[in-house]
Amino acid sequence: MRLSPFGPIDRWLAPPPAARRVAWLAGTTFAHRGLHGLDVPENSLKGFALAIERGLGIECDIQRAYDGQAMVFHDWELDRLTSADGPFGKRSSGQLGALRLKGTDQTIPTLRQLLDLVGSRVPLLIEIKSRREVRPNAVCLAVRRALEGYRGAHAVMSFDPRVSRWFALHSPMTTRGLVVTEEDHRGLGGSLRRHLALWHARPDFLAYDIRDLPSRFAALQRRRGLPLATWTVRSAELRDRAAAHADAPIAEGAGVA
Repeated sequence: MRLSPFGPIDRWLAPPPAARRVAWLAGTTFAHRGLHGLDVPENSLKGFALAIERGLGIECDIQRAYDGQAMVFHDWELDRLTSADGPFGKRSSGQLGALRLKGTDQTIPTLRQLLDLVGSRVPLLIEIKSRREVRPNAVCLAVRRALEGYRGAHAVMSFDPRVSRWFALHSPMTTRGLVVTEEDHRGLGGSLRRHLALWHARPDFLAYDIRDLPSRFAALQRRRGLPLATWTVRSAELRDRAAAHADAPIAEGAGVA
């Protein structure tokens, strides 16, 4: 493999973590938004419980409620997953927790409820949702508060490099990751943007779009000591690709072995 011209800067601005810090990631299959299906909604306590029963790690999404609670939910709007509509962040945790996920008796859980359910039995990946125009400090603080005292294997991650950077500065014991999609930008400009995000984030691992693998950037970072998770593995073919090029698949449906 050709050496990257950015290699020395990578080592300086985004040094790899100690191996023991991230060893739990390797070989773990993470259930993407829990083990969900037709009658089990994504990011629900039932889906997370099913993942625990299978011995799978859990990947979940986090947003901040209006009153500051870290809640487990993916979308910015409520209409796809609930019978309500409007922005998620305009409602309190109590209001959100009372909403049923469409077609089921499941409700929107808090991150603390998820942590209590997991109880350190399986590893947990917490993807923090953010928007470019809004500083992520408040949602990062909400997640850190929920995680206080939790001893199970866990990590936070985000597409937003500011999230990983926040945890590097304010919660350095928390394992942190940068979520990456190349979106067909594999030229010099795309490579530079990925390196800039890496240098700002200072992550312990990468969570990479399976559609982009194999990737020169991902392989270079993995070779120098950053574990590579990959999403979303939805088929046996993608499961084989993940096994060849990554350390931990984030899978759903037929992608779960």
